[in-house]
Amino acid sequence: MAYQVPEPKIFACTQSVELGKKIAASYGAELGKIQFSRYSDGEFQPSFEESIRGARIFIIGSTNPSSENLMEMLLMLDAAKRASARHITAVMPYFGWARQDRKDKPRVPIAAKLVAKMLETAGATRIITMDLHADQIQGFFEKPVDHLFASTLFLPYLKGLNLDNLCIASPDMGGSKRAYAYSKALECDVVICYKQRAKANVISHMELIGDVKGKNVVLADDMVDTAGTLTKAADLMMERGAESVRAVTTHGLLSGDAYEKIEKSKLTELIVTDSIPIAQNKNKIKILSCADLFADVMHRVHHNTSISSKFLM
Repeated sequence: MAYQVPEPKIFACTQSVELGKKIAASYGAELGKIQFSRYSDGEFQPSFEESIRGARIFIIGSTNPSSENLMEMLLMLDAAKRASARHITAVMPYFGWARQDRKDKPRVPIAAKLVAKMLETAGATRIITMDLHADQIQGFFEKPVDHLFASTLFLPYLKGLNLDNLCIASPDMGGSKRAYAYSKALECDVVICYKQRAKANVISHMELIGDVKGKNVVLADDMVDTAGTLTKAADLMMERGAESVRAVTTHGLLSGDAYEKIEKSKLTELIVTDSIPIAQNKNKIKILSCADLFADVMHRVHHNTSISSKFLM
């Protein structure tokens, strides 16, 4: 009699419940039962309300600030480890704290490395994430990391727009590799924005390398936080003669007055995934779900089949 691999169990952290439901539905399962107890001082305790002994489990949760989202993931990993789960995969559509991936000045932490070690210590035996801020963060882990790309979602959408004179743009020098990958897939030109920051989230100067006159420009980035860079770049490109400017960004952090900036900017639209819950659904924001992508990869991981076809770039 052939051995049947038992189906995995899927759970979600509180801030990723909606995405978790979509992923579970796409996988063909239901979200597992979790109960959260909270003390009056804010301390909380997750509890798995069903047996996970010997099972493969997936815990879905983005770890964007506040730090409660990261703490919740860590506690759930620890609870799963202590409940004797066999394989514990942290499914993190957005890996938070990743911008602190190196010492860019003296006496600062490398938070991405610290978070990686904490996840492993808590009990994660595998990580599935999407569009890390820097590819080399995969090397911060000693456990397997499946690093997915949102280009799987964005490229079909962009091709479906049938834009003439398409041009891909990087909003900064660090994103040039991503922009070139998109341009190769779409067979179009590339331009790059050069920016200088006065401090974090504050741009003092921006210049454009390349010609955008008469072109439909698509800015490609891994995340949008305050939207200062994207909106300033869009305004600059329209001043230089662009026909239209769109932006594709994987993670919509959209903090502060980002929504207002986007609505007032010359961006035609901002396309993001639902890796992070979008607080407001504005006219210029288009959301593409990453649920099917994660569900497919989770299925392949569980059945030990290749996921290389999901790495478009």
